[in-house]
Amino acid sequence: MRSQLRSLGLFWLAAGALFAAGPTFQSGLYPILERANCRSCHNPDGVASSTRIHFPDTDAPADKIEAFGNSLVALVDRDRPDQSLLLRKPTARVAHTGGERIKPGSPEERVLNAWIDHLTKLSDIELNVAMRYREFEDNGSGANAPDPELRRLTHSQYNHTVRDLLGDQTDPASQFPPEDFVNGFRNQSRGQSLSPLLIEGYSAAAERLAKSAFRGGDTHNLIPCKPSVVCRTRFIREFGQKAFRRPLDAGEQTRYETLFSHAAPNRQTDFLKGAQVVVEAMLQSPGFLFRLDATPDPKLKPWATANRLAYSLWDTMPDAELFAAAAKGELATPAGVERQTRRLLADPHAHEALNEYVSQWLRFDRLLTSSKDRRKFPLFTRETANSMTQEAIAFVSDLVWNNRDFMTLFTADYGHVNQELARVYGVTAPAKDFDRVPFPAGSERAGLLGQGLFLAMTAKPEESSPTARGLFVREQFLCQHVPDPPPGVNTNLPPVTEAKPQTNRDRMVEHATNPTCATCHKLMDNVGFGLEKFDAIGARRDQLTLEFGSGRGKRTVNLKLDTSGSVAGVPDSQFSSPAELGGVLAKSSQCQECMVKQYFRYTAGRTDTPADRALIRRVAEDFRKSQFHFQELVVSLTLLREFPDRIDSTSGRGPTHVAGHH
Repeated sequence: MRSQLRSLGLFWLAAGALFAAGPTFQSGLYPILERANCRSCHNPDGVASSTRIHFPDTDAPADKIEAFGNSLVALVDRDRPDQSLLLRKPTARVAHTGGERIKPGSPEERVLNAWIDHLTKLSDIELNVAMRYREFEDNGSGANAPDPELRRLTHSQYNHTVRDLLGDQTDPASQFPPEDFVNGFRNQSRGQSLSPLLIEGYSAAAERLAKSAFRGGDTHNLIPCKPSVVCRTRFIREFGQKAFRRPLDAGEQTRYETLFSHAAPNRQTDFLKGAQVVVEAMLQSPGFLFRLDATPDPKLKPWATANRLAYSLWDTMPDAELFAAAAKGELATPAGVERQTRRLLADPHAHEALNEYVSQWLRFDRLLTSSKDRRKFPLFTRETANSMTQEAIAFVSDLVWNNRDFMTLFTADYGHVNQELARVYGVTAPAKDFDRVPFPAGSERAGLLGQGLFLAMTAKPEESSPTARGLFVREQFLCQHVPDPPPGVNTNLPPVTEAKPQTNRDRMVEHATNPTCATCHKLMDNVGFGLEKFDAIGARRDQLTLEFGSGRGKRTVNLKLDTSGSVAGVPDSQFSSPAELGGVLAKSSQCQECMVKQYFRYTAGRTDTPADRALIRRVAEDFRKSQFHFQELVVSLTLLREFPDRIDSTSGRGPTHVAGHH
């Protein structure tokens, strides 16, 4: 069916035309649903994304909007229209994550009932077309994949590339202007503009790197032969291929030879000077600064594949073996790509690349730039913050490289602790820093949610923040976008006073009662409330202790904590601790698919689109079949991105495995 639907191309145009004679959705119910802001949840990244009821883009043509309206027949009970979910959910007659969107008895409800009545009268042909539209849209069929965008080297990739190209260990990109987070990562093409300051940084770095490369002679063995005219040509060809990660064309070869000649009139004594000028020029060229991710030139396609593999799996340029595989055409087949993918994963460079991914996905920057009230939290220091990031790296690395169940990320009853973290967690420090240490029975810690990184990063300087913790879970672990608060809304909580001591839950009651706040805040706060047994640095507490006054007049108030929480939109998600929430997430298909989405977004350099739905679901299926081995997720995603025709395979098997691998 999937391939048949894809072959229809603009299927929804025909669907919209079929219903054109009847009442129109676009002029009736559609604007009511838009005013009710149903779209904010019912989109691919919304809290209701798992319902697969996704509003068309706001600029969608009328025919597509009409076809979407008729596809809502899936929510209609044709025998008992008054029991239809399409009526009962938006009016909150049954539990609805979004709450009441249409007031019962209102004129808007009358329009809704009229549309339901229309849907109950669809003919069999119309009903079939409506349901096929749902499947068509659900699989992203007919959606166009975004055009490939030019991606520059990230600062991390720049540092690693000059290290492997020139032997430079100075991390010159640390002096460049900082990169912005877009879609949760620093490497997204949409955020990779070239500012004048960055261009200036590239120029200065190229000059320094070229000088250093030949300081004291050819100490890094960049010159492959004895200086001569022939050697000049060979040097430019071989170094250029490494620097640009592809062969130079004839015009480039000629230009760099001319530049070399002008800089080195004496081919014997000035050879290194000419080579230095060429290196400096190449390091400022778009051929070096930008990745060869896509190309219309069939001769360069193998080199583009090599670039994608290297920068995705190693965060640096291809090595000699990967270059050789590209030159021999070995990357044109799934077996060849899988062989190289598994080889790259087995190399220490892959560990370095994973660490970079984890540091961005889990937003280490937020913790490393945060501050805590030293009077309340004397255990939190700069060393403690660094230790929290190192624990997360050690924890995730163990799961990935030892082929453990990656969803243990949320359920592990242990941490990787050093002296600083042992004091926060109340455990005995191991003999070796960041060795595995079991959490004490009754600690209610588990996985990332019980570690200091998450708990301290999602907190304020003086107190925990249920909203920040819930938002992080939604965005990073469920891949759901919670709309920003309306402009002008006061987000400050009422102050805690001695006359009225309150827990965070009590102070945030307005979030639940104010209609402007309630819809979004219950998506976040109800998650964060279940984590309130842990304070702003991740230390456990059984009650909230508030202190007022100082000296002899100091008064302490202890308040009982209500840590009941839930994840709206996730079935059976009640919990009251990080350990219980971890169990909910680990078995949630939304969370499992989010693990795929996040890695896809990072390696693709963009957010996922409807055109990527089939790929992401296929990779998620392979991920589950592998017992959630992250390396298999990487292999599956790599192969399906390189050979998208394999997505439609109905064999039910994952990627073809090279002999000798399991």
